Amino acid sequence: MTSDPTGGPPPALPARIAAGLCLVAPFVALLWVPSYAREGPVLAGMPFFYWYQLAWVPVSIILMIIAYLLLRGGTRRR
Repeated sequence: MTSDPTGGPPPALPARIAAGLCLVAPFVALLWVPSYAREGPVLAGMPFFYWYQLAWVPVSIILMIIAYLLLRGGTRRR
């Protein structure tokens, strides 16, 4: 295996799989439109269709941070 540019070993396979799942989850959740193509339940006057999509914005950010931390691994341990 080749090492990453920082000189440390590459992340372990389970960490890479978990990071991949974190990155794929928002795509699957938002591309599977029939799962949220409805009006109810309403939240603050906003139909489910819209607030479901907006709720994925912070969730996606959190999942991307988790994926980054998983892939970064222990390269900065000094």
